[in-house]
Amino acid sequence: MIDSRVKFRHLQTFVEVARQKSVMKAAELLSVSQPAVTKTIRELEEVLGVDVFERDGRGIKITRYGEVFLRHAGAALTALRQGLDSVTQERSGNAPPIRVGALPTVSTRIMPRAMTLFLKEETGSRIKIVTGENSVLLEQLRVGDLDIVVGRLAAPDKMTGFSFEHLYSEQVLFVVRSGHPLLSSAGAVFHTIGDYPVLMPTRASIIRPFVEQFLITNGVASIPNQIETVSDAFGRAFVRASDAVWIISAGVVAADIEDGVLVALPIDTAETRGPVGLTMRTDGVPSMPQAILMQTIREAAREVSDREKGRATG
Repeated sequence: MIDSRVKFRHLQTFVEVARQKSVMKAAELLSVSQPAVTKTIRELEEVLGVDVFERDGRGIKITRYGEVFLRHAGAALTALRQGLDSVTQERSGNAPPIRVGALPTVSTRIMPRAMTLFLKEETGSRIKIVTGENSVLLEQLRVGDLDIVVGRLAAPDKMTGFSFEHLYSEQVLFVVRSGHPLLSSAGAVFHTIGDYPVLMPTRASIIRPFVEQFLITNGVASIPNQIETVSDAFGRAFVRASDAVWIISAGVVAADIEDGVLVALPIDTAETRGPVGLTMRTDGVPSMPQAILMQTIREAAREVSDREKGRATG
């Protein structure tokens, strides 16, 4: 627990004396008297229960305990200054945009509501939303081109240096246009699916292994007429205008199914369920607006999850 007796002035004075190795020089830089600096250091030593400086001839030097405390005190002051700078930049409108990578399912299902909630906070922050394959988004996150990725949990070997916060789980659906012949095939879907064009997730997409395993488990070794795509705009238009089958994450087509434009084939795809959440670099420190955005994403995801639970029990 942090001792409430430690104040900002204690940390600031301690760090400056440690840097200058002189009470007099620290006092000049801090624009206070030497006795005030000495008193502040003594107060800090009383709280810590150890000496942080000791005499060294006519000067002073930091003690072993002081060296240990300096690492943490310096980091605390840096973090505080960054926080103050972040707020100042946001208020002046000079802060860089918050860059969010979102899978198509998240872009369709979560981000619109999250952005509505975020805009109500009136932070004045700019947001940049990038949609693409999970592997591409994670690489952009790794090199610092993105601040957050909202999508499925990647394989363990891809998560080195990242942290993941689970928001909800989602499964893959096989969807077709209303009136599609497969809707009346009652149990023969997997025997005849090869007769139709099939829109598949790309090989680099995170759901592709789940889809391939699911198809093999159900006796479908290959799809002769397949089109790989991550474009939900193309998928939606093509399926509505043809007899194609679209294998896609449920979130991408949730609104289309609710409106009756598309229909999910009567297939139990529960085994394709996977966690969706927030991925960040482990060394990343969210700015205030970024933390607010992450919270609105959590709220939007919770609303979606609660809505689905209501449908399941209704």
